[in-house]
Amino acid sequence: MIPKDPVMLLSFVNLKLRDFYPDVEALCKDLDIDRGELEEKLAGIDYHYDREKNSFV
Repeated sequence: MIPKDPVMLLSFVNLKLRDFYPDVEALCKDLDIDRGELEEKLAGIDYHYDREKNSFV
């Protein structure tokens, strides 16, 4: 289960991307997360996926 709070979600997702997944697509597929919903939640706190950094910044 992933965190519902956007700030906790940001921390969770960036940790997973850093340590376990090559990109956000792999993370979403493995954890069965809708990428659009994930990006929308994080955009709500002004964070967007950076492919080069493989993290939300």
